Amino acid sequence: MNHQDLINACQQDWGNYTQHTFVTLLAKAELNAKAYLHYLKQDFLFLKHYARAYALAIFKSNTLEEMREPLPGLNALLNSEMSHHIEYCSKWGLTESDMETEPEDFGTVCYTRYVLDTGMAGDRIDLFAALAPCAIGYAEIGNQLANWDETKREGNPYKSWIDLYSGEEFQSGVQDTIERLNHMLNEIPLHSQRGQRLCEIFKTATRMEVAFWQQGLNASTN
Repeated sequence: MNHQDLINACQQDWGNYTQHTFVTLLAKAELNAKAYLHYLKQDFLFLKHYARAYALAIFKSNTLEEMREPLPGLNALLNSEMSHHIEYCSKWGLTESDMETEPEDFGTVCYTRYVLDTGMAGDRIDLFAALAPCAIGYAEIGNQLANWDETKREGNPYKSWIDLYSGEEFQSGVQDTIERLNHMLNEIPLHSQRGQRLCEIFKTATRMEVAFWQQGLNASTN
């Protein structure tokens, strides 16, 4: 099996995630700023747990080669992505301390703890299956929005978000992630008990991504 099998096993949820109203409103410059600010703060908290999950992947590894695999991703998260996120958020009036003290929304708690719990209870393949919807989905969304006729490019305050996730650097990094995941999945039969379990993990994490978008929209109405 490969990553596409995981996506195919949850097509409806995947569509709800990659074509969520939050995303389409963002592309058309119609997203409420309050919803976006809530998303930015929660995404900061999410990224911290994402880094913990990559550290867990090292803990769950058996060989030195396996231990080295997640290290570039962990290093990028802590020393590049988090710094970029903080710098970006400062342009929206958010400081690092603002985001550190922000309460975790229910969707953030559910999603991040699901990923970490999956990794703790299972093995590194279970963990990477739970992590996969985030990177793969954002790459797909970025590519879709960059090529969508309804995406507003002039005067869109969210254009930099689209540029980031449709950009070559992010897209290339996700291809590396996909190759690593496919290598792990290669010898697992799709219709085996193990294969179906991985599909269920991927599906649940995808549903969590839908809830993450939705909590941002919900914040704009509170």
